[in-house]
Amino acid sequence: MGAENTASLRKASNYEMVLTSLCSGAIAGALAKSSIAPLDRTKINFQISSEVYTTKKAWRFLVQTFQKEGFIALWRGNSATMARIVPYAAIQFTAHEQWKRVLKIDYTMNSPAKQLLAGSLAGITSQSLTYPLDLARARMAVTPKDEYASLQQVFVKIYRNEGLITFYRGYVPTIIGVIPYAGVSFYTYDTLKRLYKENIHDTNKPGAFASLMFGAAAGICGQTSSYPLDIVRRRMQTDVCFRYKTILGTLDYIHRNEGLRGFYKGLSMNWIKGPIAVGISFATYDSIKEFLRVYIIGHSS
Repeated sequence: MGAENTASLRKASNYEMVLTSLCSGAIAGALAKSSIAPLDRTKINFQISSEVYTTKKAWRFLVQTFQKEGFIALWRGNSATMARIVPYAAIQFTAHEQWKRVLKIDYTMNSPAKQLLAGSLAGITSQSLTYPLDLARARMAVTPKDEYASLQQVFVKIYRNEGLITFYRGYVPTIIGVIPYAGVSFYTYDTLKRLYKENIHDTNKPGAFASLMFGAAAGICGQTSSYPLDIVRRRMQTDVCFRYKTILGTLDYIHRNEGLRGFYKGLSMNWIKGPIAVGISFATYDSIKEFLRVYIIGHSS
């Protein structure tokens, strides 16, 4: 569609914006998470153990998993990840647009505090609505295949053996962690897009490669800012011996037994997989959203 035709399109209604955001976010999240699922499983395995993380050991875990359980096992728990990430990403991206609308944030982003708040609120919204699926996915990623054969079995066993409240074990550190993570990620991505428009190329939509790079930078900044709490939530989510009952207790246990390094175990892997996943997620979301709004619905964003 030509530039003049695009310019003549009327603005999409809020209903259409929500619908296209939900679809775009769902596809973006599924694609991004599937691309780094083996690395994600490896990271979680080290996060929940006291074993010292090294790149060599991480590689060995991947190789041993492949040799003992087969290639598909590298994606073990990914069905639970998809069951969570599709609604999670859809809700997060949509909530971010809606929170920016509520907070009256325009493209100039003249209020960094509001921009950070919008990202944080989007993260809180999506995490709160999908948290039990995140816990189920973590359990599947770190247990033998015969313990939890399916996502349904995870929910049934946890409910029968540990009770309903277990589905929200680790929720508080997760929410505390998602505040800087989502806030910094969305703020970094939107800021880089604005700077690109103002200083490099005067266009409303950066190209796919630029979006990928901006998303990668957002992923690094967001995950580094919240990583220690990610360790805490994984320990609490996968704890079946009730060793990690509280946030402070978990922090104290990790510090006493593993030192400060324990809070950043697996972070170097996150610097590999995080930028890939977040970059793909942001770039895919923007591309699909633009396509749906302009070429399918026939409205401008």
